[in-house]
Amino acid sequence: MTGTTTDAPPRPATSSTSMSPSAQQVWKRVRGLLIALAILLVAGIALAAVRSGDQHGRLDPRSADPLGSRAVAELLKDRGVSTRVVTTLAEATEGAGPDTTLVVTSPNLLTFHQQRTLRGATETSGGRTVLLSAGPPSVGILAPDVTTETDTSVAAREPRCSLPAARDAGAVDIGGVLYTTDSPNSDACYPKDGLPSLLRIDSTAGGDTVLLGSPDLLYNERLAKQGNASLALQLLGSRPHIVWYLPSLSDPSATGSGSGGHDGNSGDSGDNREDQGTGGNESSFLDLIPSGWLWGTLQLALAAVLAAVWRSRRLGPVVAERLPVAIRASEATEGRARLYRKANARDRAASVLRTETRTRLASLLGVPPSEAHTPEALVPAVSAQLTDNSPDPRTLLFGPAPADDAALIRLTDQLDALEREVRTS
Repeated sequence: MTGTTTDAPPRPATSSTSMSPSAQQVWKRVRGLLIALAILLVAGIALAAVRSGDQHGRLDPRSADPLGSRAVAELLKDRGVSTRVVTTLAEATEGAGPDTTLVVTSPNLLTFHQQRTLRGATETSGGRTVLLSAGPPSVGILAPDVTTETDTSVAAREPRCSLPAARDAGAVDIGGVLYTTDSPNSDACYPKDGLPSLLRIDSTAGGDTVLLGSPDLLYNERLAKQGNASLALQLLGSRPHIVWYLPSLSDPSATGSGSGGHDGNSGDSGDNREDQGTGGNESSFLDLIPSGWLWGTLQLALAAVLAAVWRSRRLGPVVAERLPVAIRASEATEGRARLYRKANARDRAASVLRTETRTRLASLLGVPPSEAHTPEALVPAVSAQLTDNSPDPRTLLFGPAPADDAALIRLTDQLDALEREVRTS
């Protein structure tokens, strides 16, 4: 015991948990990963901000951006067709009528309740409804006689139909969603593998519904190409007024429950369409998240797992190796003490001190080595050599771990004094 008491005690620390790392140690371990995550987050925000500019004013007839639709609105204005932009469902349904073309730019963003209300207002209005890129989330309600097929790329395609507007326009840039229908009163144009990307269906009230698989021909940057302008003017200019509906998240109707239908027959027909399972159900939260963000989240999760593996400290059992040179006992003791101090391992340090003390005491008192660490065998033998004023040997040799560094130093002194007293008795 003598000679070890000056090297083993750890340096005083503030933590009372033996193996708990300090705040500085935690920061050193995780700062690299946090900095990498911060850089990734900033880069993602910057990229999103840059790319968001590409969608500014998309399909907005007031926007002169490449993806805006101001050019077609100006051409229609020259032909005497007025264009009114609305952002709420109430304005869109109020504007529907026999002399109006209602353009819905993002029908897939409408909720189930909004779709039923819009369908109830347009199917009896006698006007024209143009749905841009209507997919499974909206076709089942807004065009119940239509089903969607796989998407295709946008390319110049020939009409191959009898619709006068398409025959006059010729080839246009179109693609996107492909449709099928069983309605006999319909025109299917610009097919890809036999499936049209433009579909016009007559309604019972004298109006019709036009589904465009992609809105590209309405963009400012594409209007002058192919027969895009001709087809756009004929589809949108068939009536003197246009209500251009840009769905907005701030629309109060977006929070509607969807339990009720529009006045008239829309309630029953909406229920029937919901049972058909062709897109009448509301989109889930995950459906509203762009696919790029989902892939990004998956990549971040994989990176976190790889970082955790990289930072792992114990990937297998400790392997003991023979030292290539002899090391002085004092140096080994000092090195071990420093390791304990760095890890705040007071419990481990106290255990080592008690184990070595018990081993030496058992040898002095004739206790078998197999029972040296058994309280029932060692404590009575030690107590027989002590005076009445001596500390309790059970507490010293088998007690709990010290609560702080001061207690560890006191334990070291008491173990040293206990061993001396047994030796001199």
